[in-house]
Amino acid sequence: MRLDFFRGLALWLIFLDHIPSNVVNSFTIRNFGFSDATEIFVFISGYTAAYVYGAAMNQHGFLVAGARILRRTWQIYVAHVFLFCVYLAQIAYVARSFRNTLYSEEMGVFEFLRDPDVTLIEALLLRFKPANMDVLPLYIALLVGFAPLLWLLLRRPTLALLGSIAIYGVTRMLDLNIPAYPSGHWVFNPFAWQLLFSFGAWCALGGADQLRGLLLSRAVLAASVAYLSVSLAIVVTWHVPAWTVFVPRWLAEWMYPIDKTSLDPLRILHFLALTVLVVRLLPRDWPYLRSSCLRPLVLCGQHSLEIFCFGVFLSFAAHFIIIETHGGIVLQLFVSFAGMLLMTIAAAVMDWFKHIDGRSRAVQSTRAGPARSSP
Repeated sequence: MRLDFFRGLALWLIFLDHIPSNVVNSFTIRNFGFSDATEIFVFISGYTAAYVYGAAMNQHGFLVAGARILRRTWQIYVAHVFLFCVYLAQIAYVARSFRNTLYSEEMGVFEFLRDPDVTLIEALLLRFKPANMDVLPLYIALLVGFAPLLWLLLRRPTLALLGSIAIYGVTRMLDLNIPAYPSGHWVFNPFAWQLLFSFGAWCALGGADQLRGLLLSRAVLAASVAYLSVSLAIVVTWHVPAWTVFVPRWLAEWMYPIDKTSLDPLRILHFLALTVLVVRLLPRDWPYLRSSCLRPLVLCGQHSLEIFCFGVFLSFAAHFIIIETHGGIVLQLFVSFAGMLLMTIAAAVMDWFKHIDGRSRAVQSTRAGPARSSP
């Protein structure tokens, strides 16, 4: 339930961060340190993937678990294509209805409208991605190669983690990435982000227990708080340019740019420091996780794929409303909280359907049981 809570929180934060010119996203995690909701989402995705498919691989073997992983990969790919079509239609309709081509350029679909046949093929190959649609292709790429990694994690977890670290290091040294269309590279480099995904999987399969003593260390806690404080102070200078004079030149030259595409080490350290605080302050049996106040976040986290797609759709709708109405702070607050409310309602409806579907299957199983046993 703690994983679902933080996954739901990451989905809300991603939705808010995807709305430009929005006062609410001034209070998301990216404004208080080097990492943001993407790190949370990728880590938890690796953790839950290992938790689910690790048990399947132990019980049924590599082939069955690998087939299930590929089936899940296909489901996410289909969701991505469906989202691409709906998102594209949404942007094109708004751009044409309000005679504003800036929407097409801003959201990265101008290339598709100009050359749709080639761009569509590139989109199916995951090389062309409009703005805000980079997370699912990353997840697809990570799942495609997950079965061999999971096999190694179950047998030689330390070797698997060291291999992931080596791939990350080589990627950053050689600047490896996947080309994007019409130019550039993937916004989230899968060769780099696989480290956080693999680390999450490693933690799920026993690594977290090995780190428990370290996570509960007072020295580690003090170091984490200090690092979070320094990162917060540096991030504040991004929003108040006059304060950049307080950042030493040697530190700025060494630190910048803090690259998100290839997962800068400073971002990883910031995420790990946050993890230390979470483990200390929010244990897995934290009673408030079952409270009605946090239920919306848990629900969204339990239906992460659908809610992420819905959130991307809602984020552009919110952006469009703010721009076209020249909305102030009140409207920005309204569309932000309305979007989170709609995401929660959608998750609750899906949970209700899942509940009644499970109950129907139980009834059918009960009715079929005596029939099969009768002579």
